[in-house]
Amino acid sequence: MVTDGAGAGSGFISGQLACGGEPQAPDSLKAFGEVVKAFRRRARLTQEEFAPRVRYSVPMVASIEQGRRFPSHEFVERAEEVLDAFGALRGAARHLARRPGLASWFRQWAGIEANAVSLYTYECRVVPGLLQTEAYTRAVSLSVPPLPDEEELNARVAVRLDRQDLLATNRRPPTAFSFIVEQAVLERHTGGEDVTRELFDHVLEVIERHWNVEFQLMPLRQPVHAGLDGPLQLAETPEHRWFGYSEGQENGRFITDPKEISRLHQRYASLRSQALPPEDSLSLLKRMRGAL
Repeated sequence: MVTDGAGAGSGFISGQLACGGEPQAPDSLKAFGEVVKAFRRRARLTQEEFAPRVRYSVPMVASIEQGRRFPSHEFVERAEEVLDAFGALRGAARHLARRPGLASWFRQWAGIEANAVSLYTYECRVVPGLLQTEAYTRAVSLSVPPLPDEEELNARVAVRLDRQDLLATNRRPPTAFSFIVEQAVLERHTGGEDVTRELFDHVLEVIERHWNVEFQLMPLRQPVHAGLDGPLQLAETPEHRWFGYSEGQENGRFITDPKEISRLHQRYASLRSQALPPEDSLSLLKRMRGAL
């Protein structure tokens, strides 16, 4: 099962369940936000007064209260303490769910990803989810058995496109992205020529318009390759803690152990040096697009 992305691990659900988890109502985020808002008002704090006490920006607090962002573990703990919430926020956080279309094992990473200040992605299977077009997402989803029904497919597409808001440069602070993608992934032409042309145009536009995105291609020939164990992701939280994530068939793994994180950093550093520099990657992408 190819999950979100291959690169951003969307944790798509294949069929009705994924690894024992099932889709839950997106209203859980809104409900959590309402609980935070109620306790904040009980404490007679405005968002502007509350935000510095939990060491988050006012826009981030507003997004959490509106149910548009996953709260990090740090936010929950700080809010619990600042608002003297009697354990209510911790309890509500345990029931948070993703939107339909995400698997249960992706939950922790989704929360980290939504608040990350740095996000590194190496992908060797498909174009990372944050860079996909709708047509490409559909083509990927329809390539891997079992095939989804229409409702599942639409949920996957919706959640994938919604996550791309993370690329916005007007976030405070904007997330710094590094993508390393195997050239072979783009040479595969998933979905056919029309889908591939649109994908190239989209990726080129993202690279050229988003100064917070660094994109590198891993060339077809690379005798020494640090990514032979498969795709990986690293994320830095606003508190400058690092977490990792990796995906395989029908599962995903959230990584917190400092020794493992250190190894992943070493591998990603090697991958950056082995891939084409960003300028050369952009030139190659343009040549590949011109050849279509």
